[in-house]
Amino acid sequence: MTDPDAAAGAEAGPTEWITGVAGPHTVGLGPWEQEHPGVPLPVDPRYDPDLLAQGDRRNVVDAYRYWTREAIVADLDSRRHPFEVAIENLGHDANIGTVVRTANAFGARTVHIVGRRRWNRRGAMVTDRYQHVQHHPDAESFAAWCAEHDLPIVAVDNQPGSVPLERGSLPRRCVLLFGQEGPGVSGDARRVAGTTVSIAQFGSTRSINVGVAAGIAMHAWVREHADLDAAW
Repeated sequence: MTDPDAAAGAEAGPTEWITGVAGPHTVGLGPWEQEHPGVPLPVDPRYDPDLLAQGDRRNVVDAYRYWTREAIVADLDSRRHPFEVAIENLGHDANIGTVVRTANAFGARTVHIVGRRRWNRRGAMVTDRYQHVQHHPDAESFAAWCAEHDLPIVAVDNQPGSVPLERGSLPRRCVLLFGQEGPGVSGDARRVAGTTVSIAQFGSTRSINVGVAAGIAMHAWVREHADLDAAW
């Protein structure tokens, strides 16, 4: 069966491949027979016959070229890190897609959307097809889920009394919780968080973009806990 990402692209925003005539900046690989002349087609069930025949222009690492989406997700599930990410969706924040894309890049187990169910997928660049995303209607239900799974909640926000991320330590198993662009983590979310950490800033602005903050915090977790030899 053909990988369904082609149909998903029009729905979710930017597609995973560059259309048009192949050239030096084309993403991915062409048909298998063109890229590997004389080499038999793989018979491994992880490979998609249509992608082998037509080429694979998706935004995936080379190790996953020609694989089905289901096979990629299954392999990622065997590699995901034990940290998770949550972001509040109270006003349809356009940064949520960026957070999902970054969570995928750093191997987060799951992204939790807290608040409105609908979110702007454009910034995710179709990575939500490979990343587990879970919805919670409010901070209370999100906290109950975390308690059930014994997962500490670490809010990331520049609030009085927060612990500087640069001087502290993140739990190996945790959920990094981010608020909306502008107001930051809501009062309800701060109340369910066990710890709040802040990111050091030295300029005139009171806050940084939530997508940027999420990337900084996730990378801090990676620096502290990840096996860097397992990176692509």
